[in-house]
Amino acid sequence: MGIHRTHILLPEDLLREIDALVGPRGRSAFLLETARREVRRQKLLQFLDTKESAWKDSDHPELAGGAAEWVRTLRTEGEHRVKAPTKGPSKGR
Repeated sequence: MGIHRTHILLPEDLLREIDALVGPRGRSAFLLETARREVRRQKLLQFLDTKESAWKDSDHPELAGGAAEWVRTLRTEGEHRVKAPTKGPSKGR
């Protein structure tokens, strides 16, 4: 992924406001982060306008037996970890 130089035109008042926030040497980083944030926001808005489901059962096979079964499994695994014998530091050294 390369970096490309681009030329953009900004109104003088906006440039002064940006400089007041981040200084003239912080313009590129500020504009880059602002653009990334806006791209993410626009993509989210586009997604929210679709009928596409965010949750896909195929992405969560652990829930095939239902959420209650998954929670029971987690609790059982946790109990086994707690009850398992642990080796402590040796005494008498």
